[in-house]
Amino acid sequence: MVKIMKGKIFVISAPSGAGKTTLCKRLAKKLPALFYSVSYTTRKRRPGEKEGIDYYFISQKEFEKKIKKKEFAEWAEVYDNCYGTSAKFLKESVSKNKKIVLSLDQQGALQIKKKYPKITSLIAILPPSLEDLRKRLKKRGETQKEIKKRTSVSSREIKFFKEKYDYKIVNKDLDDSLERLKEIINSATNNTRIKTDSTAVIAWQSLTSMKR
Repeated sequence: MVKIMKGKIFVISAPSGAGKTTLCKRLAKKLPALFYSVSYTTRKRRPGEKEGIDYYFISQKEFEKKIKKKEFAEWAEVYDNCYGTSAKFLKESVSKNKKIVLSLDQQGALQIKKKYPKITSLIAILPPSLEDLRKRLKKRGETQKEIKKRTSVSSREIKFFKEKYDYKIVNKDLDDSLERLKEIINSATNNTRIKTDSTAVIAWQSLTSMKR
């Protein structure tokens, strides 16, 4: 007899600086019943980040060992740093019918979608504009070289999100974006359809046609 999985996986992705981390933290407070996967990473810890809460910070050597042991459900290299999701955590959570939130880049998102196609929803968080994204990155302390690199990558990511992702949210106002995210998760959990966000559609057209 085939076991029907009732768990749900919500993969949230965004261009660097679009506000994904802040949204996920706010979501955790609003919907405490959700389970959040903490990724492993080789990148340096940023000010205010905590071990085991934001990420598990490990060395490149440790990360490579985990790859060889197949301990990751997905992993990817992003901006010269590696990120991975625990295969054990994900498998156990899904088997217990839990609702899981993963904060991943597009590479990891597609890997998860491939492994769990029927229970995975891909959600993209967008900046209002590339200029707004540049301002956010500058405020975060990124160098001009990094800002140029990240916005260039973001332009390609946005086009990819448009084609491959199930839902898109334009993060112009944090409270509005949070409500939209909650609505999407509740709708997918209850297997109901959600109306297309006309604001997001217009923003997509603007962002994907914008010159770098």
